[in-house]
Amino acid sequence: MNKLLNRLEEFIVAALMAVATVVIFVSVVHRYLSGYEIPGLQDWLLDMNFGWAQEFCIILFVWMAKFGAAYGVRTGIHVGVDILINKLTGTSRAALIQIGLVCGVVFTGLIGLFGALFVWENGMAYETLSLFGRDTGDFFEGPTTPDLEWPTWIVYSAVPLGSFLMCYRFLQVMVSFSRTGELPTHDHGHVEGLDEEQDPNVLLEGESISLGEDVEHAHAGKSDAEWAKTHPQRPDRKN
Repeated sequence: MNKLLNRLEEFIVAALMAVATVVIFVSVVHRYLSGYEIPGLQDWLLDMNFGWAQEFCIILFVWMAKFGAAYGVRTGIHVGVDILINKLTGTSRAALIQIGLVCGVVFTGLIGLFGALFVWENGMAYETLSLFGRDTGDFFEGPTTPDLEWPTWIVYSAVPLGSFLMCYRFLQVMVSFSRTGELPTHDHGHVEGLDEEQDPNVLLEGESISLGEDVEHAHAGKSDAEWAKTHPQRPDRKN
């Protein structure tokens, strides 16, 4: 189930980014080509309306940011201030990390809850009740976006969906940390799906950054000897 959710999360972020890139590119090309007095082509381009492109891409970036934030919690790529944590070891360090994760769960959970209530009252309730032929009561239809004229509750749905997913990711990290004592980390030099042969004696920039972070984080509170037992050195890597 988690693997499916991970793939879906990655697909949503990648798809939103790809669509936004294509729309922006086509819109810019259309804008510049429309300025050239080319018989037939200019009139054809001017008949096209790309006034919606900016609003559409803003909506895509909002959704991308919310789901990307959840992805960041899962993979450990969020920037954090960990000066105090790096000075602690053992139980004190673990307790402080768990407190931080609990704060993340509470914050994202509240944002998701209040976001869901806002979306429901901002037009979703009216649309849902109308769809099933029920009395809408005091609920109103809700505003629409200026250019695309989409119901704004659809746009704002990114807030509760992304926040609840982020809350779930914080819970995942909490459980994982309580079992292993390690937080998710991101290898800055690794590109997924790209396997290149390299000299084992050459340390890549991303690997050096990752090793530096491991040292800075004091090997999750363990000594170098304890860390080496659970994280043996690669056999093809020389000191």
